[in-house]
Amino acid sequence: MQFLSNARLITAPALIISMVALSSCGQPQEPVQADEPGVREATSQGPAGAPPGTCWGRTISPAVIETVTKQRQVKPAQISATGEIQTLPVYKTETLQEIVRPRQDNWFETPCPNQWTPDFISTLQRALEAREAYDGDITGALDDPTRQAMRRYQIGLGGPDSPVLALDTARALGLIAVERTP
Repeated sequence: MQFLSNARLITAPALIISMVALSSCGQPQEPVQADEPGVREATSQGPAGAPPGTCWGRTISPAVIETVTKQRQVKPAQISATGEIQTLPVYKTETLQEIVRPRQDNWFETPCPNQWTPDFISTLQRALEAREAYDGDITGALDDPTRQAMRRYQIGLGGPDSPVLALDTARALGLIAVERTP
């Protein structure tokens, strides 16, 4: 299956893989439901050079492939000595695919699993509710409505398009202390 838009081609497997991948340090992982977009992938490490004891989430941006169609002349026109066209030129249509942007891993730091207590999740729900981003019950459970509200809120802040809470979003919500520079 392929999706074609404005001469940019993205294959379905690349689109699915691109949606979401989680690191094992990110948040309590739940099985992926059939209606939930993306693929969750557990990894034991964050990006290269990540400080020990930190936890990371990851989104994958798919490669963008552009389909280009070109006309190439394979036989020139035959013109007589008087300037009359004897035979028309012959062209061949060539369709090529070019990678405009390669696939990218986009890593972002997340709160570690030991922080994901029911109290922390309740505080997250209340913080989202106070910002009119969540209208569900305060349950202390990291359910789908909480994940979706968290995702929408962090996209609005310019964060990753992921149901995994980025550390920057947690800081913006007042859930995690902001580090002070000396």
